[in-house]
Amino acid sequence: MKNVFNEVALTAGSFTREQVERVGDIALFTWKIFRVFPATFKRFHLVVEQMMVLGVSSLPIIIMTSVFVGAVSTWQVQYLFASAIPLTYLGAAVGKAVFTELGPVFTALIITGRISAKLAAELGTMRVTEQVDAMTCLSLDPYTYLLAPRLIAGVVMLPILTIFSSFIAIISAQLLAQLALDLDPAIFYQGLKMLFRIQDVVICLVKALVFGCVITLSGCYFGYLASGGAVGVGVATKNAVVAAMVLILLSNLIVVNILI
Repeated sequence: MKNVFNEVALTAGSFTREQVERVGDIALFTWKIFRVFPATFKRFHLVVEQMMVLGVSSLPIIIMTSVFVGAVSTWQVQYLFASAIPLTYLGAAVGKAVFTELGPVFTALIITGRISAKLAAELGTMRVTEQVDAMTCLSLDPYTYLLAPRLIAGVVMLPILTIFSSFIAIISAQLLAQLALDLDPAIFYQGLKMLFRIQDVVICLVKALVFGCVITLSGCYFGYLASGGAVGVGVATKNAVVAAMVLILLSNLIVVNILI
């Protein structure tokens, strides 16, 4: 029994130490990226290119998923509160849910599966095929040319995608309420306006900024430090997606407790 407890203690201690070390590595990694921001802005075309790749190309999947988010929100609110509140408040309930939680969180999770995996696989492949080493030999800083543009693009584009997502979700929720529940659009939007606050939009955008930073940092960190050939790239991609999703939920809790 004593040996079992020793093994458990050693395993827990080793895991804790590894996570603390990783937090320190991520902090240093982030600082190195922030340090080259002035040099990156001098090559702003790299940022624009990544904004197109990470943001604009993600619009179709964001629009499609937002339609379902809005529709499900309407059904859930109607199912949960049909006996408690009249349908005139449906717009208010859906608006609160979309702006404060569903819009930014669902958008971030969808983007994580697409962008964080892409960044990790792309940078991991460049690392294991020694393209990053070649850039260093040519006196081209990978942090300036590879990492900082992706981080800036992610932080800028995720709030924009979240705005699109929330708008589409509200529209789809109103259309479903009109078609399935025979709720007049004016009543829906009047209810939405009734409890609408600018603070809800601020919370939505702050969450999107934090999520954009988390998603791109996770993909860049695990991809840039990948090793071990094709298997290492696969492991880095998996770790990037898992870490980003966990950090999204954790940062969502932190932001909510700070701003609400």
